[in-house]
Amino acid sequence: MPLLSLDALSLRYATGGSAAVDGLSLSVEPGEVVALLGPSGCGKTTTLRLVAGFERPAAGTITLDGRVLVGPGTFVAPEQRSVGMVFQDYALFPHLSVLDNVTFGLSSLSRRDAEEKARAMLTLFGLGDFAARMPHALSGGQQQRVALARALAPGPRVLLLDEPFSSLDSALRASTRIEVRRVLKSLGATVLLVTHDQAEAMAFADRMAVMRSGKVEQVGAPESVYSSPRTAFVAYFLGGTNLLPGVGFGGGARTMLGNLPVSGSAKGKVLLSLRPEALKLVPDTDAVAVGGALRAEVLSREFQGAFAEFTVACGGLELVVRGVAELPLRPGDRARLEVVGRAGVLEDTPD
Repeated sequence: MPLLSLDALSLRYATGGSAAVDGLSLSVEPGEVVALLGPSGCGKTTTLRLVAGFERPAAGTITLDGRVLVGPGTFVAPEQRSVGMVFQDYALFPHLSVLDNVTFGLSSLSRRDAEEKARAMLTLFGLGDFAARMPHALSGGQQQRVALARALAPGPRVLLLDEPFSSLDSALRASTRIEVRRVLKSLGATVLLVTHDQAEAMAFADRMAVMRSGKVEQVGAPESVYSSPRTAFVAYFLGGTNLLPGVGFGGGARTMLGNLPVSGSAKGKVLLSLRPEALKLVPDTDAVAVGGALRAEVLSREFQGAFAEFTVACGGLELVVRGVAELPLRPGDRARLEVVGRAGVLEDTPD
């Protein structure tokens, strides 16, 4: 049984306006980290607010650990839901010490027991020596971990994280993300995370739900969703792709790039997703293509650190190719283009 179930949730902020959340259904298993991922305005934060009880849906149900929180004639107040939440700005109390921030939600315990539990939680996050400090004396990463300790101290059944790493610089974001995931997994915490960062969702979550216009477009393990996107939207949003129409013949498809191997099976007219890393460029000074490779012209190059992205013209198409940064190709150069990976078959209808 899922610990948290969202069933056909819908919410409109204005009568007659578009739905912020539109018939959304999702389940979260005990101890699982699930990321809601999508562009701004897709409804992911609204979904989080519905689970927290800060918004009331027009339709649908929310069930937590077998208890209906929201449904026909039922609405459980936020403070009675056993849900913890960490906001994007952490929302620490500036006039309270780190220790007092964490003990704030432990009013049902004696002061001694509350402090003991708070100190244990701070130690778990590597903040045992910072209990007496005020929030302004902490770094961004430390403030974030205090906010997590405060949210987890009361033992919520599910933890909600709203863009928790967005205010950190890129280097600190990566290291903090690893440490936070380690702690959450050690506690067996059930987590629903909202983010617009694809890399963050893929690295942090056990499963991710890609959202679009208030709906879940695709849900699954990060590796599965990335390698087998169902739609062009998901393929583009998770790292970019090249779209190719083709005609399937089982394990392959005929395209303008020739016959391409596909993941799964293709039949009839299909739309294919070919990731930039599924293509390879080789400098070409010959007048004709060699070994069946295609001729291409480099239109642009974008340096990305560990790799470079090239836009090339080939066979009447503009394609994006991801290659090593050291590849000696610049705009105007000729190259040979090779397909080194498989294409995914999308559900979208080709033009």
